[in-house]
Amino acid sequence: MSTSGPAPTDIDRVRERLNVVTQETRFSLLQDILGHPSQLPTLKELDYVNPSKSQTTIRQHLQQLVEAGIVETLTLPKDRRRNNLPYKFYGISDDGRAFLDEHGLLRAEETLQSVYERVEKTDQIKRYETAPRPAQ
Repeated sequence: MSTSGPAPTDIDRVRERLNVVTQETRFSLLQDILGHPSQLPTLKELDYVNPSKSQTTIRQHLQQLVEAGIVETLTLPKDRRRNNLPYKFYGISDDGRAFLDEHGLLRAEETLQSVYERVEKTDQIKRYETAPRPAQ
């Protein structure tokens, strides 16, 4: 007799993922990713637009989104990296985009981009925003 519980069903997986993406901080991070001009912000950019959260908190929530398959980490190839510019970025995975779309969580994408454009940014954040990004 097996001591492990039943295998998670598809509905359990959907429920878990919805729980992950709708938690307030993670939902805010998803909105920030979707609003970013390249939809590939750095940790520093996400930290900048979430001043009430520590970078450690943001990193932990991003990790949960990565573990759920909603967000992926992309890195710039070594031959394209430049000194003092970021090389690690966070974007919505293809599976994550399909999941968010299926549950109506992408409807405000254009509005989020418009809002992000109006955020007053420091010179460093502007530099990060225009840094080379990996191809998705």
